[in-house]
Amino acid sequence: MKRAKILFWTATIILVLWEGIMPLSTILFMPEYVTAGTEPLGYPDYFAYALIICKVLGVIAITLPQIPSKLREWAYAGLTFNLIFAVISHVMVDGNVAFILMPIVVLGILAVSYYYKDKIRTNG
Repeated sequence: MKRAKILFWTATIILVLWEGIMPLSTILFMPEYVTAGTEPLGYPDYFAYALIICKVLGVIAITLPQIPSKLREWAYAGLTFNLIFAVISHVMVDGNVAFILMPIVVLGILAVSYYYKDKIRTNG
């Protein structure tokens, strides 16, 4: 049980930092870099802002225990789709292996968080 909590919270905190805090801090402190990841892939500028808002809302939903489980499931699904489409975009547009692997790694961390969320909720 303790192992499950440690794995869940470690994975979830990494997600909060990577998918929530970092994008939000870009908007607040370095707005000139907001579109740095989406512009080379051909997406319009407004897409980067929408993506950041959705990521922040998603990590809030998976982190707070009082969020209804159905909404939490949708948040995990949305973050999963985001990462899968990031991989597809990088494969199709630039083919940079590092840019392709990073969302795959984050997707693995998201999978750990998802797997252990039910284990800590039912046992603890």
